[in-house]
Amino acid sequence: MVEKKFKTLDEQISIFRSKNMVIHNEEYAKKVLLRENYFFLNGYRHLFLNPNKTYKDGTTLEELYSLFLFDRTFRNICFKNLLIIENNFKSILSYQLSKKYGYKEKEYLRPKNFTNKPGKQRQVSDLLKKMKRQIRINSNQHAATQHYADNYGYIPLWILVKVLSFGIVSEMYSILKEDDQKAISSIYELSPDIFGMYLPILANYRNLCAHEDILYENKTQKVINNTVYHQLLKIPKSSEEYIYGKNDVFALFIIMKQLLDKEKFNSLVIETDNAIQTLSYNLKTISIEDVLKRMGFPNNWKELKNIERSNDINE
Repeated sequence: MVEKKFKTLDEQISIFRSKNMVIHNEEYAKKVLLRENYFFLNGYRHLFLNPNKTYKDGTTLEELYSLFLFDRTFRNICFKNLLIIENNFKSILSYQLSKKYGYKEKEYLRPKNFTNKPGKQRQVSDLLKKMKRQIRINSNQHAATQHYADNYGYIPLWILVKVLSFGIVSEMYSILKEDDQKAISSIYELSPDIFGMYLPILANYRNLCAHEDILYENKTQKVINNTVYHQLLKIPKSSEEYIYGKNDVFALFIIMKQLLDKEKFNSLVIETDNAIQTLSYNLKTISIEDVLKRMGFPNNWKELKNIERSNDINE
């Protein structure tokens, strides 16, 4: 295994130049590298590289940095909308379950409230332990949970979900009884299975954004079903499979189209388009089409906001 040794800012600049990158202003380059980290900035290199791993002629640090900054802006736009979806889901789930099973943890965390499918019993047991552990931890560390624990002697589910991760709450949905899943998913006018498939994808993107990982070219392991949106946007196919909107960032947009209200989704599209236009202005070596393709965005992606929501989203 080759050891990765510390490199000074001057050495980092030399590495870039050795790979055919143009650096006009070394002081500016050092400032960017010090603040943003060579490793993170270098993660955006792929679109700018030749087959031999050198940069395409004329590629500048500013151009690479512009893609880095675009992804940061795009990530922040998606993150705030994912937080809206997370909060909405937690509110709906806690309302539905509290209404049916009670608002004290000894009531809503009873094993009998969850699925009795044989293959799910271990998962039910493990998840209930996780939730009870969060109650113990947060009863003295979080203002809202501490308030209820100290003054009422219990923590309602609508308070508990505030300190539960999106991942835990998503898993909680997967072990609910079928009629409870239906009650929740019907609020979104989705089937329980489709909604259940979306949740881990959303949780994955939420965590990716929170940890500032590369978003624009991210691919998920899970693939979403074909939808009416794929069809109406006339997304091209390869081997009978749509080439965009399946496990890329555009698939995330298709999901958010179904979970956000119309006004918020339209704002998401407008803000994303503004970020794309800014990036397009700063690109010289590559085109904005190269970036959109990497994102899984078809050329007519903005038309997604003009398609009326359909109760039957499956193609």
